[in-house]
Amino acid sequence: MLKNKISLVMLLIASVLMAGFINTKPLKQRNLKVLPADITDEKLDSLMITYNKGLGVTCNFCHVQEVKNGDTTLNFASDDNPVKEEARRMIRLTIDINQKYFNYDSKIHPAYLTRISCNTCHKGNAYPEE
Repeated sequence: MLKNKISLVMLLIASVLMAGFINTKPLKQRNLKVLPADITDEKLDSLMITYNKGLGVTCNFCHVQEVKNGDTTLNFASDDNPVKEEARRMIRLTIDINQKYFNYDSKIHPAYLTRISCNTCHKGNAYPEE
């Protein structure tokens, strides 16, 4: 009787572990050099939408478009578009300004600070007025 209970418990534990592996989504390939490596998909999407609005652009402004099996997709990890490196430089600039001049809270990653943002200079234009 004790062996049957132990076997049943072991079977339940194994089932739970297997279900965890089966339901786990594969990780998307990321190439984050400025934003935090542990950023959630939701937070990353939120920041990207903020950048899109601030510059008045869509994702393919910085990210490379690829055609696979007749479908056009974006390769978010690729660095082949030189605009992406410029975007990183601008993100570093806003982080630096927010850290130095606006009540920086060390508990918050500086990429999440929004006092100064893309919209501050770009005002919805891909290339700000000089």
